[in-house]
Amino acid sequence: MHRGLKWLAILTTLGMLFVLIGGALVTKTDSGMGCGRSWPLCHGEIIPSQLTIKTIIELAHRFVSGSVGILLLILSIWSWKAIGGKRETKFLVVLSLFFLILQALIGAAAVVWGQNSFVLALHFGISLISFASVLLLTLLIFEVDQKFNAAALIIDRRMKFHLIGVTIYSYLVVYTGALVRHTNSSMTCLDWPLCFNNSPVLPTNIHQWIQMGHRCAAALIFVWIGYIMLIAIKNYKQYPVIYWGSIIAFILVLLQVIAGASIIFSRGNLYIELLHALFISCLFGLLSYFLLLVNRNHYYIKHQNYINKTT
Repeated sequence: MHRGLKWLAILTTLGMLFVLIGGALVTKTDSGMGCGRSWPLCHGEIIPSQLTIKTIIELAHRFVSGSVGILLLILSIWSWKAIGGKRETKFLVVLSLFFLILQALIGAAAVVWGQNSFVLALHFGISLISFASVLLLTLLIFEVDQKFNAAALIIDRRMKFHLIGVTIYSYLVVYTGALVRHTNSSMTCLDWPLCFNNSPVLPTNIHQWIQMGHRCAAALIFVWIGYIMLIAIKNYKQYPVIYWGSIIAFILVLLQVIAGASIIFSRGNLYIELLHALFISCLFGLLSYFLLLVNRNHYYIKHQNYINKTT
């Protein structure tokens, strides 16, 4: 059932992931001005006569983003018609399209008019929401024939609080990480976990504050997800999606921390930077799926209470 839709959903999800990684590559290589102040053209041309590495990176990112935008539009229309009856489908379709358009507009505005680094840092987070929406839509598509059904689930109040809280908080971690890139603060602290020679002295400039602020935010989410994993291992063995999902989340956040430290030790290796962006993208997608499960559980309880009152 809906075999073509499934393949399209997988392709679009992978495409959105490439958009995220491509955006990180553009920022890391300082290729945002690879096409000058021209958008959607590049230096006023479709294909500029003089191609530099930065121009190629920016052009490739625009091409991938545009292609994925077309795929997402097709996926949205097809999903609306095929599985529009599922409660979350239309919301996810609108959310994914809205944030994809928003990130494109912010990217275009940054090229044409320029933007403050604190505004540009929102770009990655906005793209991340669009990616998570497409990922959740893909999971819904695979649930249609009940091969991937995790709806029958009971989540207690404590776990709900932690899943909702850590997902919202992860967005702050994402923003601080993007801010590190956009303010060129990656190498402002040459030691890890503290700043210089592991000295406990407070940061002395804005770049060090941004870097250390991100490290503190990352440390908290590492501990928080580890605590959630312990709760799941103890109390949710009967629900594999929570049990294994929390373990995978902890592995992803651990890899994220290792990648973050490795960026410092390798003095800003590009491939490690891209892995850093990949791990947080996958983690945010997984946490967003937990939010979907929490919402379903809340709706199920509310529906059952309504039935009990009317019978």
